[in-house]
Amino acid sequence: MSKLMLVTDAWHPQINGVVRCLSLTIEELRKLGVQVEIVSPSDYPTIPCPTYPEIRLSWAGVADIRARFEDGGADYYHIATEGPLGLLARHILRADGVPFTTSYHTRFPEYLSARAPIPEAWSYALMRHFHNSGNGCMVATRSLEEDLRSRGFKNLMPWTRGVDSGFFRPLEPAALNLPRPIFLYVGRVAVEKNIETFLELDLPGSKLVVGGGPQLEELSDRYPNATFAGPKVGDELIAHYCAGDVFVFPSLTDTFGNVILEALACGVPVAAYPVTGPKDILTNRDVGALDHDLRAACLSAVGLSRPRCRDFALEFTWAKCARQFLDNIIAAQQTGERSAA
Repeated sequence: MSKLMLVTDAWHPQINGVVRCLSLTIEELRKLGVQVEIVSPSDYPTIPCPTYPEIRLSWAGVADIRARFEDGGADYYHIATEGPLGLLARHILRADGVPFTTSYHTRFPEYLSARAPIPEAWSYALMRHFHNSGNGCMVATRSLEEDLRSRGFKNLMPWTRGVDSGFFRPLEPAALNLPRPIFLYVGRVAVEKNIETFLELDLPGSKLVVGGGPQLEELSDRYPNATFAGPKVGDELIAHYCAGDVFVFPSLTDTFGNVILEALACGVPVAAYPVTGPKDILTNRDVGALDHDLRAACLSAVGLSRPRCRDFALEFTWAKCARQFLDNIIAAQQTGERSAA
């Protein structure tokens, strides 16, 4: 049985797309016979991330991570994030000449520039240096791959996403007593998600926001005509998905958008901008609408077939995602061994 050491700064109890992606991929890898050991913030003391205290940053040292690697005896190493643990792992593996892969989950340069006056070019230089130092960098979509390659990223490998269609499924909608149509947003309530653009739209019916985050209180005060339901989990989350007539994805910076597949699996059509993520997923116009005018996309998506949305989402499985991930780490390991030889 092969063993994978996976290093991530994003892990439970965080609720976000990176954690869901890693958790479900690991579950499927174990079904394939891969033993997975996770190095995460739950193993070390943490401090809150500035401006986003819900995210905890690990306080670990080189000796701590090196000991984990030496005790683990892994065949493969994957660094999922560019945080403190990811940086330490990269330093150690580079110093020891050990092959490893990384994955590009989040557009941190855009996120940072939305919160602080930091030029994107500076952040991209750091991200490029981090990811190019491995033997392969996994990306979720073709358009993201093209964008990163144009910025000087190398050794890019496709790693798509799936949806747990047994969990995200059509259910009895939440009893919200809101005027129809209901335009729904589910996800982190933070500046980089561009939620204000959605809330500013002149739309019929109602706007519903599900999720928590640093902007929740501010936006709920500024937009009293929208309904802010807060974070939801389990069947309550699914019931809120199913209450929507259109799922609105206003982000311009996501690398994929797992919530798009979750909404489709619940039978809810999607409205979004034609940017990385939505334009890679919504290849069937019967299940969503893409437009540079987000209001036009929202109105176009009203009334699209809910069963077709569900059928389309069923094509995206975590089993395929895990198989692709496994093929990538094997190929990267072989490349690294040939280079060393």
